[in-house]
Amino acid sequence: MGREPLGPHREILPIPLNVNSSSRIRAALSNAAQCAAGPPRTVHGSFAPFPRRPRLAAGDPQTDIHRFFTLLDQRNLLTPDGWLRPDSQLISVGDHFDWGPPEAREAVARSGLQLLAWLAAHPSDQVAILAGNHDLARVGELADFTDATFAEAQVEADRIYAGGHPDPAAEQEFLQRYPQVPNVELIARDFSTFREEQRTWITYLLRERRLRMAYASAPGLLVSHAGVTREDLLALGIAKDRHNNAHAAAYALNDTLDTAVENWKGGPLTVPGLYQPGSRELGEGLGIVYHRPSTQPEDAERTRQSPRRRFNPLNLPLGLTQVIGHTRDKRARELLGLPPAAAPSGGIRHLVTNGKRFTYAPGPPPKTEWEDAVLVFTDGGLNESPLESIEFFDFDTRGAR
Repeated sequence: MGREPLGPHREILPIPLNVNSSSRIRAALSNAAQCAAGPPRTVHGSFAPFPRRPRLAAGDPQTDIHRFFTLLDQRNLLTPDGWLRPDSQLISVGDHFDWGPPEAREAVARSGLQLLAWLAAHPSDQVAILAGNHDLARVGELADFTDATFAEAQVEADRIYAGGHPDPAAEQEFLQRYPQVPNVELIARDFSTFREEQRTWITYLLRERRLRMAYASAPGLLVSHAGVTREDLLALGIAKDRHNNAHAAAYALNDTLDTAVENWKGGPLTVPGLYQPGSRELGEGLGIVYHRPSTQPEDAERTRQSPRRRFNPLNLPLGLTQVIGHTRDKRARELLGLPPAAAPSGGIRHLVTNGKRFTYAPGPPPKTEWEDAVLVFTDGGLNESPLESIEFFDFDTRGAR
């Protein structure tokens, strides 16, 4: 798959290569570096005259770009010239930034941007890029930071947050000067690898309608970063008897996002009913990109408000299968009140409910009743899990790959 020359650009800082890297991975890394070094660009349309197979969803790509390309190469998805195989399709379920220890921040910032730029260089019908909370943070909580002011704030946040137990008085003093964030943890850990160029790319992809809130892979198969509930769909104007219609849901979610972006004149982006960035005044960010299913008593009230961070799994839209990221197995089990797994896994997991009770288990979902609601969890912790344990979700087989 050819690409136009990118023209003049800044110096390319390469990601270190493993001696065992294939030539395909090396070519992909070179392409990604060039894409990120130039001004933001993307490719729309270019609908293929053939069905794309396989069609895969990759959980939160919060990992080194070399590692991500290794996962693609292991699945025979890279071409010799370092692009995604033209007969395949990839859905990135969001969160392209922020992972790793403080000493790796510069490399992580560069890696995340390069991967996002590489994904955007593919036709929009071949690669769908969904927005996660870490992506929207660049135009949300971090909208008014420059590289200089963020670096200054991070030095102080690191000091206050040291050990993970910030001093309340010092944190309140910090928030008096940085009221656009809800706590010091956000600067020191959660969104710790912010750079202005990331915001430039996210803004561009939002305005180009390339960064999406949701994607419909089939009539009853919706993909988003963290899932939607019946209340969310009703608020979007989707009647109860159409809650199993993934195309209607994706259209409404994306249209609401696009309207918000069109009306956005600067400062933090908000998407009414769907996304509210955090701040000192409002507290933590809220909305569907933060969603996690929970049965914990302390979350009972939080699941009733909208936008929210938690939802009752019994309130999932019946008849709809949703493929999501955002929540790893350990966290899901904690929130659902289930015993911990014997060992961490990078594999697919599923939750099935009929609106009265639910089951949660590893692996792709089994054959379900037509009225069941299904969640497929794809966030396997790409940066920590063994490569051999990581699974992508295959939309055609409804299994792991």
